[in-house]
Amino acid sequence: MLLVLAAKILSNLIVTGSAILARVAVQAYRQALANASKSGVTQGMAQTTVRRASKIMTEAEAQQILGVTEGSSWEEILRKYETMFEQNAKNGSFYLQLKFQRAKECLEVLYQSKAQG
Repeated sequence: MLLVLAAKILSNLIVTGSAILARVAVQAYRQALANASKSGVTQGMAQTTVRRASKIMTEAEAQQILGVTEGSSWEEILRKYETMFEQNAKNGSFYLQLKFQRAKECLEVLYQSKAQG
């Protein structure tokens, strides 16, 4: 009986907590848009900035992350990627490894499309 009561209390806490967090997230988003409009940033730009965080990186960003230029060969890009990825594997920075991986993937798609076209 006590276990059932504890389970009900725990489930109520989880549901209530989730609802509160959802309301807080919506309020924070609205406040961010209001702050953006006060500072001169349009709502469209603010929403683009929010969406940009989840988008694929640009070619320039990928080149900057790997330390290559537009004229770099694919072999040079792979050498840089492998070196940087392995160095960060030793230091344990999964975030940087992921950035290097995404940069390589971005440039790989571009180089493949250039080779086909």
